[in-house]
Amino acid sequence: MQDDVKPRSNRRTVFIVDDHPIIRQGLALLINREADLTVCGDSGDAPSALCQIAELKPDAAIVDISLNGPDGLDLLKSIRASDTDLPVLMLSMLDESLYAERALRAGANGYIMKQEATERVLIAIRRILEGEIYVSDRMANKMLHRFAGGGETGQQSPVAGLTDRELEVFRLIGEGHGTRQIAEELHVSVKTVETYQAHIKEKLSLKNARELMQRAIQWAVADKPA
Repeated sequence: MQDDVKPRSNRRTVFIVDDHPIIRQGLALLINREADLTVCGDSGDAPSALCQIAELKPDAAIVDISLNGPDGLDLLKSIRASDTDLPVLMLSMLDESLYAERALRAGANGYIMKQEATERVLIAIRRILEGEIYVSDRMANKMLHRFAGGGETGQQSPVAGLTDRELEVFRLIGEGHGTRQIAEELHVSVKTVETYQAHIKEKLSLKNARELMQRAIQWAVADKPA
């Protein structure tokens, strides 16, 4: 072992949850190069992640918000049901203006976009390990502005009025998933998904399933980073 690298036992451990193997591998390479951090495990889905986190007891976890099946918010809520102290950084390609506050309300310690520079990811990890909250400067300014009484800095999208589960169903519709497929991924009945769809149509003033699909696809395309 080289003298300038700390022993693995003295490094803070990080568990990675992302359903894309290349993302998990890239994050692991990034983190394992650091003298004070190491990846202790990884998973591509929520059920496996929950079991491994309970077994490995990492110092922090990085969780992709858009997992197949139960999503990252569902996993976060499950983690918080048994471990209120584990620092969790949510990682996503989804618009932070819509998802960051949802993640923080669900118990996340930070939210970072996947397209951020690698050094920002390391900053975010170290910040949550120190017991602090991490969001981008833009998001922090927006939240402070509202807290100070300034209200929203711009007109809020009607999509922001959806519940976490409704937003997840809306996202899956926009990604081309059918009702039965959504039910299977979320482990709920088809009737439950149809109820969510009805609520979404009502909140977004959509007349039928065709309008719902068109709106969801338009939103999914617009929400992807350039």
